[in-house]
Amino acid sequence: MSTLSTKIASLVFPGLTWKFPSRNKELFLTFDDGPHPVVTPKVLNILDEYKAKATFFCVGENVQKHPETYARILERGHRTGNHTFNHLKGWKTEKTEYLDNIGKCGELVDSRLFRPPHGRITSKQAKMVASSGYQIIMWSVLTKDYRQSSNREKLLQKAIRHTKPDSVVVFHDSEKAAENMLWMLPGFLAYFSEKGFVFKVID
Repeated sequence: MSTLSTKIASLVFPGLTWKFPSRNKELFLTFDDGPHPVVTPKVLNILDEYKAKATFFCVGENVQKHPETYARILERGHRTGNHTFNHLKGWKTEKTEYLDNIGKCGELVDSRLFRPPHGRITSKQAKMVASSGYQIIMWSVLTKDYRQSSNREKLLQKAIRHTKPDSVVVFHDSEKAAENMLWMLPGFLAYFSEKGFVFKVID
């Protein structure tokens, strides 16, 4: 989803959380699609280096496969959120099945934060998810680290350019995004750390 698309979607879905308005220099890093037994620990080490905290939106199936990695996320002081059990696309899933899949993930991920995979959720699904007690977290900056054929330097500079105080920024701790993400993340953290920003969990 482009920056323009994100702005349009935020108008169409005003009940979803797209950013956290703040007068302080605060950023909210998020990671989707993990936990991954190799990639996620590398992310945790990089975050520690910059004293940064983040929120990991986890796929239930991955939590089930890698419970030790999931536990490490929490042990290191980060937050987790629900990303469905099977990484379902909301636009292609009947709303009851969608909610059941979120509930299945919820048995493993103790969180009331939810992010729809690919950002794809219908208005009816959104209402059902919200009425079930979840806060739906979207984003204001999508790094597109999963684009393997893209120039990673350009991806990083674009992410930096669009990031403002209060931004919710999306990276991916997945195998597909790993090469770009692990290159981009230290640069992103260094840039904003030098400007006095702090990286906080979504609370």
